[in-house]
Amino acid sequence: MFSGFTKSDFETFSYEGLEERMEAIQERIQPKFKQIGEILCDDLSAVSGNEMYLHIAKHARRTVNPPKDTWLAVCHDKRGYKKHPHFQVGLFDDHVFIWFALIYEVPNKKQIAENFLNHLDEVYETIPKDFVISLDHMKKDAFHVNELDKSQLENMLIRFRDVKKAEFLIGRHIDATNPILTNGNQFMDLAKNTMERLIPLYKKSF
Repeated sequence: MFSGFTKSDFETFSYEGLEERMEAIQERIQPKFKQIGEILCDDLSAVSGNEMYLHIAKHARRTVNPPKDTWLAVCHDKRGYKKHPHFQVGLFDDHVFIWFALIYEVPNKKQIAENFLNHLDEVYETIPKDFVISLDHMKKDAFHVNELDKSQLENMLIRFRDVKKAEFLIGRHIDATNPILTNGNQFMDLAKNTMERLIPLYKKSF
């Protein structure tokens, strides 16, 4: 059972070298990702109607620069997640993110964007106002949904459709100091709730 995140999990990203940081990620964070991911796979399989599989980021292509964040992904494809709509939980040095993720590797992102644009009112109503939207999974920045109007959301989706490297991720940022992160049960309830509320958009992505 997942017991929660600790200060040392976030301090992982203060290690300067690739080897040291990867060792800390593997020892401290990845066992927790396995616990979180197994619970989320069961929950998302039930609510999505698809069998879901856990993927934990390996950062295998890195040879010099250590990763600034790390994550798990839950997806219906056992072999990989990047080319599909998927869910993520991960850490930067100052926050945890929980995403429904459409990243630039998704081959049919034009069709997904068109479907969202064709149902813009419904999409706008579906996204909870206390969530955030990111347009690049590599960056910490995110837009607060309660500060966006429908036309701004539309512009984001047009950019996602038309710009090759554009991405669209929706979910939550939880500050590293938030006490909910230290309580495994409370965090899992929040993660499941976040993803379940985004299932309508997940289903619209196929």
